[in-house]
Amino acid sequence: MVRQVQTDQAPAPAGAYSQALVVHGMIYTAGMGPADPTTGTLVGDDIETQTTQVLRNLDAVLRAGGSSLARVVKVTVHLADLADFAGFDRAYRRMMAEPYPVRTTVGSTLAGILVEIDCVATVDAVPGAR
Repeated sequence: MVRQVQTDQAPAPAGAYSQALVVHGMIYTAGMGPADPTTGTLVGDDIETQTTQVLRNLDAVLRAGGSSLARVVKVTVHLADLADFAGFDRAYRRMMAEPYPVRTTVGSTLAGILVEIDCVATVDAVPGAR
């Protein structure tokens, strides 16, 4: 069984994809960028601010699906410039708890943003529970 997750607390999809899907006790998110979910405008022009916004957006989607950042097991990070890795990692460490999820970080051509992140997390038995 596949359950679609959709929340207005994170940016709406810009194409034919879901914010996240829950499948067999796991939630798989789409890549999230640093847009404000209310206005749709990009937040910040530095890697730390954008990373923080991306993780807030991911947390909103995860919570709508019965999970949270604390339940993340796998993260894929796309950086427009790998030279921003240290700043990205500082913001990431502030938002994520140990044990940190496994992570892959790659350099990518991104459309006007510095960072995009997707993740996989476990889902609580009761949606919305912590």
